[in-house]
Parts: sequence; C-alpha cells; structure tokens
Amino acid sequence: MASVTASKVTTERVSGLYEAHVMKNYGPAPFAAVRGQGSYVWDAEGRRYLDFCSGIATNTLGHAHAHWVQAVQQQAGQLAHMSNLFYNEPQARLAQRLCERAGEGRAFFCNSGTEANEALIKLARLWGRQRAGGESGQIYKIVTAEKAFHGRTFGGMAATPQAKIQHGFEPMLPGFEHAEFNNVEAFADKIDDRTCAVMIETIQGESGVLPASVEFLQGLRQLCDERGVMLLIDEVQCGIGRSGHFFAYEEAGITPDAIGMAKGLGGGFPIGAIWARKGYDELFTPGSHGSTFGGNPLACAAANAVIDAIEQEDLLDKVQSQSAAFIQQLNDMVARHPEQLTGIRGRGYHLALVVQGDPLFWIARLREQGLLTVRGGADGIRLLPPLTASMRDLENGIEILDFVFGTTPTA
Repeated sequence: MASVTASKVTTERVSGLYEAHVMKNYGPAPFAAVRGQGSYVWDAEGRRYLDFCSGIATNTLGHAHAHWVQAVQQQAGQLAHMSNLFYNEPQARLAQRLCERAGEGRAFFCNSGTEANEALIKLARLWGRQRAGGESGQIYKIVTAEKAFHGRTFGGMAATPQAKIQHGFEPMLPGFEHAEFNNVEAFADKIDDRTCAVMIETIQGESGVLPASVEFLQGLRQLCDERGVMLLIDEVQCGIGRSGHFFAYEEAGITPDAIGMAKGLGGGFPIGAIWARKGYDELFTPGSHGSTFGGNPLACAAANAVIDAIEQEDLLDKVQSQSAAFIQQLNDMVARHPEQLTGIRGRGYHLALVVQGDPLFWIARLREQGLLTVRGGADGIRLLPPLTASMRDLENGIEILDFVFGTTPTA
C-alpha cells in the first residue's frame, strides 16, 4: 500500500498520490506544505513562505500557536467526540462566550461555513412559517446580494448569484432573489409579502474583499425592522477579529437577528456556528436540525483557545493599530506602481490589492519570492495575515510586494 512517511515527503511524491487518488475539484498545487510556525510555513523541500493566506482567513493565530496547540492536545487526550446526545462543557462554554460577544440569544454548532449558512436559511424559513401562522411555503424567500458567496451546498449555491458556482448543478433551490450590494433601496424593492429574510456578508471576501458600508448595514437593519424580516449576517470569512472587531458588523453599531461564522473560529480546526438573537433562538426544536460532529469537544476546545488568545493578547486592538500602518504602507506602494496596482480594499487584516492583469499571474510571482496570497474576485489579491502577525511580518510582506510589483512587467 502506498504511503508517505515524514522522512520521505516530497512535493513530487505527494502530488503523484493526489493525481492518482484525489478527486480533481481543485487545481494542481504548487507545493506540499509540511510545517508551520507563527506567520510562516515550510514546504516539503524546506523552503519558507510568509503566509498571508492563513488557510483562507482560517488560521487566526497563525501556525502552531502554543496555547492553541496545548488546548487541542489536552482535549484530544481527554475526550474528542461524544455526539450531541450528551452535554459537553467546551461546547457550553463556547456558546456562552459567543453570546457574550453577540448578545442575548443562543448558539448552534456545525462544522463549516456553508453548514452555518444552511442553518441560517433553515432558521429563516422556520421564522417565515411562524409568521404565516404555521403554513410552510407561504413566507420563505431570502434576498441576498449580487456577487455574494454563501457556500457550495444547494442552499449556499442558491444564495450565491454566481454562474461559476451554480453551473452544472441546476435547477437551484427556489426562494432566493438578489439585489445590488450597498444599495438599501435595491433590497427594499425585492422584499415582498413572501420574504422571510435578508442575508449578506459584512465583507464580500470571495468576490474581492468588498466591504458593506456603515450606512448600508444601518439601513438594512432599519428596513428589516420595518418589513418584519430577519437580518442574517454571514461573517464566515470576515468574522472572529479579522476586521479589527470580533464581528465586522460591529463597526455599524447594529445587532443582526442571526450570524453565521466558521473559518477563523477554530483557528485551523473545522468548526462552524450560528448565533440567533432572543426571539429567534428557539425556532430550532428537537429534531428540526442537527449535526453529528457539530460542537464536539475537540473543535470547541480549539475555538475556546482562539478566543482566549484574542482576549489575552489584545489581538483586536493589535489588528486595529497595526493594520492602520500596514494599510498606509500598502497605499504608498500602490502609488509607486500605478501600472501594476490600482488600489486596496477591505478592513483590518481582511484586505485586497487591486491589480492590473490576471491576479493568478501576480500570485505566482509573489509565491516565487516567498509570499503566499490568494485570489479575491476578478482583479484582487487577498492579503490575510494571521491576527498574531508582528509588525515585522507585515513589513516583510510589503518588501516582497514592493519588489515583485517593481520588477515584474504587467501580465
């Protein structure tokens, strides 16, 4: 039986096993990663990279954070999984901490962002049924934003108005309409007597790091209150401190009716969650929704360790203060390379460089110089440092970016 031991790992050997045995829904990878520490990762050949992918906004504390590793190891040696047929203390504590951050309500745990968004959709349909006096299928529509990305399950795809996501899987789940992002009036025009919810990302990550304005978020909150529909906020990518706030919507001073979260919550361990505010938090009743692995002790221990570090290391303040200097340096760099760069978008450590030409061309050039980044939309390169990144890490990133955009002809 073919295997790869630690002493024999090479990119060529691992890629051969992928070619033979792993489904081809991902493109070929440039290297096999074998180790990480802090803001850096090493490939199988020993080359070091500055990691501004962070597992696509997932490795909140970087790689091998000491407290996170200790918490996961300790829980793994004590109790990893029991199912939700039984209570477990790490889940109860995590739910309490999320409610302390979001407000009075309750949490539900799953395994990923798309599962969290599925739970939001189901919660909204239950709310619509309640509003309709117990009749299913009367109030069920959800309005999402153009360019949104809410996942790859059937509910997530239907909520995502992108042909590249939906292609080949039609027909879509009915009950979704789409309106222009950052345009309250466009959303108002889509809400009718069959609408149960509005669902948006605070920052559209996959589409290029496009932030919702404060005015838009405040306007949606008022609109949903006036029309009697739920306001669902997808914070799967932008939440858990990445914007400099624990939840990115906090900048607008609003409270959603429900929140979807995942990615950064586990710091690299799979976990998803939703929070629903009081009044919506008892829509799920026994048997109406569930998850075998959701909220298992190991995943919740990882998430609790992430929140511990955010609190104990003042990471929200650190992101806010350091990102201000980082963004200024990025703006200065953009001004130096107007033929290659046209601007930056985003908040905190959830940023995108807007480039001329194909972002994948530039991502490859940056990787050759030791910086890992990820595409964001048709014209963006996402920069997603871990919340623990030092100012020197950020400056190292600027140096590589400056070199590449200063010495490489436009694609």
